[in-house]
Amino acid sequence: MIYSVSGTLTHLEPGVAVVECGGVGFKCLTSMGTQRKLPNIGSQVKLYTKLNVREDAMDLFGFATTAELNCFNMLTAVSGVGPRVGLAILSELAPEQVALAVASGDSKALTRASGVGAKLAQRIALELKDKVKKMGVSGEAGAVLSQPSGVMSAAGNAANAVSALAVLGYTPSEAAAVVAKFDSALPTEELIRLSLKEMGSRL
Repeated sequence: MIYSVSGTLTHLEPGVAVVECGGVGFKCLTSMGTQRKLPNIGSQVKLYTKLNVREDAMDLFGFATTAELNCFNMLTAVSGVGPRVGLAILSELAPEQVALAVASGDSKALTRASGVGAKLAQRIALELKDKVKKMGVSGEAGAVLSQPSGVMSAAGNAANAVSALAVLGYTPSEAAAVVAKFDSALPTEELIRLSLKEMGSRL
């Protein structure tokens, strides 16, 4: 409903940022990851948003990047993961770290977030990994692997990066195309970060 808000940052407190647009202040619930990227109060800012409507309230969640918004949407689609837990995870882990944890099956990394126990972390990793499989990532990752690299681990890094980007909601084909632009010998997390930056620049 509300894709983004752009205006003056007028108030900041832990978990909350207020952006004034056209005389209206929008209270956005945010992760600590987003708060670390925000400018000083009084500066211009743009947040990508998700409106969550409940019977007793309407909450607007704001994110500094589309990658974080996409990650939030994927996390909250998992049964048992509400918006508050989604924010807690993104307060501890960057989107690329969440995606990498899911793609590699490292559910323990997700337990760093407040309110995320071992069982919930395993469910998140399992459900999102299954979603990636249904999207047919393996075939697209294979296209990246077919490029000459000479190093199996480097090829694996590229494949893992494609899988991780799919966790963030990107289609396998666009993820594979962007990852292929970078040196596959780079660490997986760096490939994901560079790919997110490249895709973000197109917006």
